[in-house]
Amino acid sequence: MTQHEVRVDRESLQAFTREVFVRVGMPPEDAETEAEVLVWANLRGVDSHGVLRIPWYVELVNRGEMNPTPNIEVLKETPATLFIEADRAFGPVVTNFAMRRVMEKASGIGVGWALIRNLTHQGAMAYYTLMAAKNDMAGIALVCSPPNMAPHGARAAGVHNSPISIAVPAMHRQPLVLDMATSVAAGGKLRLAVDKGIPIPAGWALDKDGNSTTDANLAEILMPAGGPKGSGLALMFECLSSIMAGNPLVAPVLTDKEKGDRHHQNSVVAAIDIGAFTDVAGYKAHIDNVIDAIKALPTAEGFDEVFVPGEPENRCYADRSRHGIPLPEGTVRNLRDVAERFEVELPAGL
Repeated sequence: MTQHEVRVDRESLQAFTREVFVRVGMPPEDAETEAEVLVWANLRGVDSHGVLRIPWYVELVNRGEMNPTPNIEVLKETPATLFIEADRAFGPVVTNFAMRRVMEKASGIGVGWALIRNLTHQGAMAYYTLMAAKNDMAGIALVCSPPNMAPHGARAAGVHNSPISIAVPAMHRQPLVLDMATSVAAGGKLRLAVDKGIPIPAGWALDKDGNSTTDANLAEILMPAGGPKGSGLALMFECLSSIMAGNPLVAPVLTDKEKGDRHHQNSVVAAIDIGAFTDVAGYKAHIDNVIDAIKALPTAEGFDEVFVPGEPENRCYADRSRHGIPLPEGTVRNLRDVAERFEVELPAGL
């Protein structure tokens, strides 16, 4: 932790976050869900998707782009699928609802798949896939928004850096959980760099004119992970979510730049009942075995340990649960402004 960071305990930070969203107009139970998802990300070290998002969410509510009291509707439903209109709901509120429903479907017929239209930022996607893994299911979640990433070979935004998360349960180990953007670095990491007052690595982003930059304040266009692989995945995720929902977000923005000014997104969440295919206990034991085998591999030069997906975040969660969540100076300053505006008491230490 640097001298410009302060540590805050989980309970007080979550209580503060909940109260801010109540003041914004959310029902208390929805505000609690939103606060839990944001603080959970901070606990896992995913600060780019944690409480630094609060001022942005407040701004989006003020602009009418996030709806604190949405009318969430199931538009279509089959035994295995749901098509949900989110009415610009806060992402965690509608995504929790959707994942619970697809898990119910999976427990009955083996699989559940939900397509969510017109929601807003969902936070860290692993939160939802782990809901399935903790119930002995495999979870999948992905999301698309308007373009913010350059396709391979371009120097202008043409796809979204669509994240995907996949989680599966283990027996004695923690669940395996992958949560990754299709960009080299998630967009929230640029916000975090601004809050910390530090440069970003070369290769993360371009400025508005398509030039490479290490200044997080100038970075506007993300770069795809793995070149054509990252941008190819992102394009296909648009096909599985936004276009399938009848709410395309890439082509309309590329042909009418003004349509890219508004925050909105579409998402898919799915659950798979492992027991529909194999013995659950045996499956979880095999997951333990593959984790153990990978961690027993010889390490490459410069590495002390081989990590599996989700392991660094689990260790961070344990540390921050004991010692508090570090917040950089810029995030603290922004949260103080929010607290003053809504007359909400800051957590101790801020």
